[in-house]
Amino acid sequence: MMVERKNRLILAAFFAFILSGCSVPQQENHFSPQARPIVHTEAMELACKNQAAFRYNTQPQRINLSDFKQYQASYEMMGSTARKEGFTCSFDESGQFSHLSSRENLNQRATT
Repeated sequence: MMVERKNRLILAAFFAFILSGCSVPQQENHFSPQARPIVHTEAMELACKNQAAFRYNTQPQRINLSDFKQYQASYEMMGSTARKEGFTCSFDESGQFSHLSSRENLNQRATT
């Protein structure tokens, strides 16, 4: 009889513990798009165009920016020159220019 009562108490405590976990409000997902606003600014575009113009020996007005992507701790801006040379500008999480990466020449892209 004592063992039965002990088992009932353990079972009741277990169910109370499980049910209390259901009543805890869910935490906000820190990786959701709402957690961090997009920092796409004209200053980022200008920095990217200036860096690309310097790298490809052209004028910033001849640089075309085509895409902007946001990642967990960085941003990327893709573009090309008038000669169809592709590049990607990378920015840190605060929007400061990080580096410029060359991409394949868009004129030499194989079509299959």
